[in-house]
Amino acid sequence: MNFQHLTLTEAKHLIQTRQLSPLELTQAILERIERFNPTLNCYLSVFSEEALAKAERLSKALKQGRKLNPLYGIPMGIKDIIAVRNQPLRAGSKVWEGYTPARDAYAVERLRRSGAIFIGYHNMHEIALGVTNLNPHFGAVRNPWRTDCISGGSSGGSAVAVVSGLCLGALGTDTGGSIRIPASLCGAVGLKPTFGRVSLRGVLPLSWNLDHVGPLGRCVADVALIYRLIAGYDPQDVVSASKTVGDPLSRLAAGVSGMRIALAQDDFFTQADDEVLQAVRAAAQVFRSLGAVVEEVQMPDGLLAAQTNGLMVISDAAAVYEKELSERAHLFGEDVLQRLRNGAAVTVSQYVQARRTQTILQKQYREFFKRYDVLLTPTTPITAPSIEGRDSIEAARILTRFTAPFNLTGLPALSLPCGFNPEGLPIGLQLVANQWQEELLLRTAYTYEQATNAHHQFAWSDTL
Repeated sequence: MNFQHLTLTEAKHLIQTRQLSPLELTQAILERIERFNPTLNCYLSVFSEEALAKAERLSKALKQGRKLNPLYGIPMGIKDIIAVRNQPLRAGSKVWEGYTPARDAYAVERLRRSGAIFIGYHNMHEIALGVTNLNPHFGAVRNPWRTDCISGGSSGGSAVAVVSGLCLGALGTDTGGSIRIPASLCGAVGLKPTFGRVSLRGVLPLSWNLDHVGPLGRCVADVALIYRLIAGYDPQDVVSASKTVGDPLSRLAAGVSGMRIALAQDDFFTQADDEVLQAVRAAAQVFRSLGAVVEEVQMPDGLLAAQTNGLMVISDAAAVYEKELSERAHLFGEDVLQRLRNGAAVTVSQYVQARRTQTILQKQYREFFKRYDVLLTPTTPITAPSIEGRDSIEAARILTRFTAPFNLTGLPALSLPCGFNPEGLPIGLQLVANQWQEELLLRTAYTYEQATNAHHQFAWSDTL
């Protein structure tokens, strides 16, 4: 069987119908990791023994003929900031060396109960404070489409592993765009749910106010399935919201006819490369052809939202790592250390003003989504830049431009591929909806994906 382009949804069907065993699938994924990870560097650690042992148990149990859990035997990867019990966790940093969590993160626990097999921890930007994944301790994660280009981050290892078939789904985190940016640059689908929709328990913090956990996958249906399994109220997480979670899979194919879609065309959201803007406009035209009403709009204070998010991220991170910054600053990479010091220099007055701005913008964006169902923007203003000579701090300012406003406002946002630039690098389309409207967001993304055959168009071939 050819596992190169197998999606999670396809693998699930094959296992559920007893055409594929978890052991066969896990062995194939581990062989691909052994073949491609030395170049792509998307895994920091691989749980080979544990994964094979669980796959063997699940394969034997297949013969019993009972109904299987939703992710029965599916190999999943986890960003190295989300706890998998008894597996050393480092957040891509030297400061966390020696830490081994005794419990799964809440989202990991949900996936484990659903039958997933955890294949390893994904490489990331150090402590998630950056978007290049040029990790000074563990090496750069490389873009599978062009290995001299960055993957984006900080969930870059997760996006690369999904796109290159080194796992069938992944969990990442997103504080300023860290799921959506690598999804955009690598041609994956990545979802940042509403703030509070997915528990943060068991996730090493970067910002207690802005962190989100979400899924990455090869196609929208894969992401919808993972999201459905990890979303929900966790009484042990102080920011977890007690909100009903529907079943996005049941409405994926409902279409967009009559939907009100806004296309951001103001001075802020159009500061992007021409090929990116052309791809997003073409996507808007696809939605028109499918019966949606698409209107060009001016968005409220996008630049202010991005700048405010950026200030809060570094200030919150400096608070989280205050002790390490004081006692073990030499363990941080140069770019992360500089951003932590910048965050420590933020005054109380500046931070209070930022929180006030956050409250005002949250209200403005909620009002905006009373008029529109979904907003379209580019995910990133550029395609993946080269690794050589890349300034991580400058890259963060550019690449978070269109993603950061939706961390500040806590709204659900999704990136999916919508084209290639002339050099063959993916372009990402960002879809945003009102809070708790993930089901609508996934349905809109799925409709576009099906209409454009995007899943097959963006299938990566094993060419490095």
